[in-house]
Amino acid sequence: MKNIALTLMLALGLSLNAQVNKNVTKETKTTTVTVNNGQEKKKLVKQESTDAVQDIELKDAESKKLNKDIKETPVAVTKSTTISGDGIPTQQLGSTTYYTMDGQDYVFITDRMGYRIATEKDKKYGVLRKTSNDNYIYKTKDKTSIGYFKDNGDFVVETYNDNTDGVTVETYSLKQQ
Repeated sequence: MKNIALTLMLALGLSLNAQVNKNVTKETKTTTVTVNNGQEKKKLVKQESTDAVQDIELKDAESKKLNKDIKETPVAVTKSTTISGDGIPTQQLGSTTYYTMDGQDYVFITDRMGYRIATEKDKKYGVLRKTSNDNYIYKTKDKTSIGYFKDNGDFVVETYNDNTDGVTVETYSLKQQ
C-alpha cells in the first residue's frame, strides 16, 4: 500500500513539473541618484523591470521525429517602473504591454483604474476600465465598446454597428518582439 501511494505521489509531482513550456526573460535596471539641496542629502532609487514571456511550441509535435524544430510564437513584453527613496514610499509608475492591430503599434499602460492606451502619435488614444464581470469598457474619441483579454494575451474589442445591426470585432495582438 505504501508503494502504491509513493508511486502515485511521485508520478503526480513529475507530471506537474513537466507542464512548464515557456521561455521567460527578466531584466531589471536600477538607477540610484543622490540629491543634495544644501541642507540634506536624499537618495532616490528607480527600478525598471522588463519581463518577456514566450510560449514554446513545436512545429511538428505529432511526428515521431526525434529532434523537432521550434515554432515562432509571439513574445509578451511587459515593462514596469518603481520609484522609492528617503522619505518617499515605493510607488509603481505603471507597467506597459505592447500590441499591434492593422499595422499600427499600441501601448497599454496600467493605471489605478485599468489601462491607458497610447500610440506614437496620440499619447491619450483611449482608456480601458474594468467591469464587474472581468470585461473592460473600451473608450476612445470615436467610440465606446466592450473588450476582454483572451488566454493568449490578445485584447478583443466588440462594437455594436448601427448600420448593419451587428457586432464588429477588432483584435489587438500582443506584439512579437
